[in-house]
Amino acid sequence: MGDHVKNLAAGTHTRGKRPSGQIRYKTALKNVIYDVLKARPGWIEAKDDAEWDFYWCEVSWIVTYFDQCYFEEHVKLCHFRNHYELTRKNLMVRNLKRQRKIVERNFGKLAAAEWDFFPTTFELPSEYHIFVEEFKRCPGAIWILKPINKSQGKGIMLFKKLRDIASYSKPDVPAKDDSKEQREKEYETVVVSRYIADPYLISGKKFDIRIYVLVTSYCPLKIWLYRSGFARFSSTHYSLDTIGDSFVHLTNVAIQKTAPDYDPEKGCKWGLQELRNYFVARHGDASVSISMTSEICQRCLR
Repeated sequence: MGDHVKNLAAGTHTRGKRPSGQIRYKTALKNVIYDVLKARPGWIEAKDDAEWDFYWCEVSWIVTYFDQCYFEEHVKLCHFRNHYELTRKNLMVRNLKRQRKIVERNFGKLAAAEWDFFPTTFELPSEYHIFVEEFKRCPGAIWILKPINKSQGKGIMLFKKLRDIASYSKPDVPAKDDSKEQREKEYETVVVSRYIADPYLISGKKFDIRIYVLVTSYCPLKIWLYRSGFARFSSTHYSLDTIGDSFVHLTNVAIQKTAPDYDPEKGCKWGLQELRNYFVARHGDASVSISMTSEICQRCLR
């Protein structure tokens, strides 16, 4: 399979234009994605080593085999090849911080303040000593730790004491017999952020908003904002008395559905329209707008 992939990737360098009116697609998946591609008028499946115009494949496949490939303008993949600059938490934070510095340098601190929509965040273990300095400046503050590439609430924890994250304090000088690979395995990369201790609550419970965005182009930037997002709620009333209770502080459905009082029929979700109706009833129509959500999406994607 390795030789086939190498040949396939190399073939994209000399790929010719597609036949008029046809799109040659390729996918190794045999699920609803394959069914949709197969049913599209004018789309034909590219078999084996045949040339293709559109390839739907796994993210890991793109990173491994296509990250450094040149493609003709009409050749498309299902993901942007450097998507991890946004989808990995540490890289997203680096890019946001970098952009904020650029805005401050070019337009001043007042303009840069508009980029303060994310909390103070550090990457561990590489920024551990810088984080400790900030931690000491904020006695009693609560912080939240998240692995950079996990989902569904896995590995997330709240903490108030440095000893709770002692395993992420990377030593300044590694042992002589430690290889780079050994060190990377031993020290998992995480991000720690200042926890928002006074969040906006609905019926005494935390929630977050899941918005789906489709980016079809970065130059120029073209974003499609899906209207039917939803809000996810915790199943337990908010309190800072028990910062170790995931049912209180996390809204991930994978966690909430394991709560003792979880109702599978009601769930822990509201549609965006339902959420908007609540905001309008509580704060008035003038105070509810999607423009702020749209602006944040644009800034994160620039």
